Amino acid sequence: MDQADIPGLLSRLSSDEDGTRKMAVFKLQSSINDPAFADVFMSAGGLVTLRRLIMSSTGNTLAYALQSLSRLLEVDMGWEVFEGPTATDLVERIVELIVTIPLVNILRGAMSILVALVGHSEPNPSTMATSSSSTLYGFRALKPAIAVYPQFFELVVQQLQSADHALCANALMLINTLIRDALSTGAIDAKGTQDPAVGEEWAKLVKRLQDLGLVQTVYKLMQSSALQDLALPMLEFQSLSKVLVRRWRQVRVDLERPEHRRALKSIHLASAPEKPSTNGTVVEDGESEKKADKKEDKKGSRKHNPEKWRRLGFETESPVQEFDATGYLGMMDLSDYVRKYEDGFQKLLLEQASRPLQERCPIARASLAMTTILYEHFEVDKADLEDIKGYQGVEVRDQGDQLFRPLLLQWSRLHAAGLQSFLRVWKSTGANQDDFDKVAELVRILVAQVVGQASRTRGILEVEDEMLEFDITRLREAQLELLELAFEETWGEHLHQVRDVLKQEALQFVKEQRVRCLLQGSWFTKPAPRSDAGQDADKPRRSAPTRWRFAKLSHNRRYLHYADFEDKTAQDPGLDSLADRIDLSTISSVVSNVTMPNEDAKSTASGSTVQKAGSGPRATTKITIYSYADRADGGEVRDTTATQELAILTLWPVSQSLASEWLDGLLMLLNQAPITAETSKLIDLVSGYGLKIRLLNVRKDAAFDGPPPGAGVVPSRKGLDDDYFFEV
Repeated sequence: MDQADIPGLLSRLSSDEDGTRKMAVFKLQSSINDPAFADVFMSAGGLVTLRRLIMSSTGNTLAYALQSLSRLLEVDMGWEVFEGPTATDLVERIVELIVTIPLVNILRGAMSILVALVGHSEPNPSTMATSSSSTLYGFRALKPAIAVYPQFFELVVQQLQSADHALCANALMLINTLIRDALSTGAIDAKGTQDPAVGEEWAKLVKRLQDLGLVQTVYKLMQSSALQDLALPMLEFQSLSKVLVRRWRQVRVDLERPEHRRALKSIHLASAPEKPSTNGTVVEDGESEKKADKKEDKKGSRKHNPEKWRRLGFETESPVQEFDATGYLGMMDLSDYVRKYEDGFQKLLLEQASRPLQERCPIARASLAMTTILYEHFEVDKADLEDIKGYQGVEVRDQGDQLFRPLLLQWSRLHAAGLQSFLRVWKSTGANQDDFDKVAELVRILVAQVVGQASRTRGILEVEDEMLEFDITRLREAQLELLELAFEETWGEHLHQVRDVLKQEALQFVKEQRVRCLLQGSWFTKPAPRSDAGQDADKPRRSAPTRWRFAKLSHNRRYLHYADFEDKTAQDPGLDSLADRIDLSTISSVVSNVTMPNEDAKSTASGSTVQKAGSGPRATTKITIYSYADRADGGEVRDTTATQELAILTLWPVSQSLASEWLDGLLMLLNQAPITAETSKLIDLVSGYGLKIRLLNVRKDAAFDGPPPGAGVVPSRKGLDDDYFFEV
């Protein structure tokens, strides 16, 4: 629209005919987001006319007027409408529209205006000097109107379930803006305390919204298919949730505050403590506890159970100081758990009390540890009120599972499932008090495996079930893998050296094992040649009887003895019964078709060849030993490249394992590398276990520790003489 038409536009906006006003404000909403047009419009007094339309019109005319003011505020103009004595009436009108009118087009515009108003926490500096009265922005600007319409928050939360995604996004943006403003005005000082007049506003607002089901509603939205349309508001809510968690952690537990005192008292009462009565009997806590407290407080002679708090799993009888690491967040998590699982909590305490002191799982400490694990897992410390700026332009469709963490909104349930998993791991591993940190580390890995790898659409029930049923063996394996990666990153070069040493040690170990198999001797089949000449082709061929061959390495490991037998004897023959022998120094190569199943490639090594033998061990699996012709006759070979090789012995192993043992055993005796997959797997297994054992015996910080005190100091010989001797 041309700026020259603004006088006519204002005239039509002030017309008595509703149709004329409607058409004029409809055109206005498409042009007012142009700063040049908006400036002329406001200079001509259009802001007063627009305010009058909002206050008095209805239907589409009202919807267009609200949209026009929203777009004007988007270009950071028109804030004068919220100044002066009539500003409160305008805010109350907008709140009234949200509460009383269910039309989507009106609700969208009204909520957009409130988002801008609450988000504009400071008035425009240029208008501050000319403003005749103080102007309120942020959450404070809505308080008078919300006092008139207390159902405001409930209706805003209900709009999160709207089928109109734009309205749903506006409602969530309004909630985000309210929480952000409350958090920014309720800062915590360095000592972890707050200004009572302002500091608790955010806590009251968050509690009110949570009671209306806000968190659960947003959780469902994060798992829904409406992700693309609501991406930015949901990411902002996720960041604000982290900031809230951090804020709760920063609040220090102080028994001078009634809500902190009540939370700690509820934990104690939920444990069903026993209290000795005046007549010597034991009564359960409850009303008797409250009455006794009042009487004993008056007398000033109250007597505490000496293990009142330690029996709940605290380290001392001063639980307040144990919340220093987790703040009020840790107390909230523990109190929520004992409130939701009160019966199980009491049974658990009785079960732990029946065990020896050293074997009891400290439930309170485990709860605080679980809070810390979740806090670190979700990287709460990295959250900031300005995180949403980093999400601008992000393609949510491709990175949805990486960006959205809906399980963060199920903090309380994750804490409860994690605490129960902590108790299960404690019991399964037979841990004691000294193993607390080790169990906590296992639970940390469990959270990373289950919660960290959960997809965006995975439900909390599935996550809880997996945490409670996760196999302890798998957890140990994951721990060893992570431990190895951690040491790899910290001690990379040294770890490679250790691996190389362990690899050589494992190779020597396996070589000795394979050679011992040869020293023990083994039976091999020896199919006799079959005669097929003159046999009828229609009749099945008959194999000659299978004979046996026994081979054994001499004690000095220089000769391979063997002999053929018609039958396999019950007792292995000795060396004196084996007439034939081969000098190992005359062997030129060993050729075999021994492979492991599913081996894809042909393996070769130093004059030895391994050929694929199908999909598994077959009856034709054999090992053939070759020697040079001259050397087989006992002569010396001057040129091995020009000398022909001859097969001097063939062995048919009866199993794949036997074939692997003998083939690699012979190769190792010839100072060649083993080539079968079974031997390689055994070497990796031995070296891997050696590395894991060494890693488990080393503390993570050992690499950074200096030598122990006194290490490397040469003892003084002062006061000593030559009268000494060595005891051999």
